[in-house]
Amino acid sequence: MPKKGAAEGELQGRKVAPRGHFVVYVGSEMKRFVVPTYFLKNPLFLQLLDRAAEEYGFDGRNGITLPCDEPTFQTLIALLSKK
Repeated sequence: MPKKGAAEGELQGRKVAPRGHFVVYVGSEMKRFVVPTYFLKNPLFLQLLDRAAEEYGFDGRNGITLPCDEPTFQTLIALLSKK
């Protein structure tokens, strides 16, 4: 089991998402977003993940990078959070 870093919520020097959430990176600046796992049940979010797999693959080294710009992703988050 990996060791925790000095700060709570860090794992091997990287911030860890809270339970029930995961991290994605969006836009040219690779902005980090922590999103709830229930987004994985939404067809729109799943389509975005499929596009990410096609464009970038999921090698696990750099996290999940989504192929959209930040304003579009923020709109998607707002939409999914209302459901």
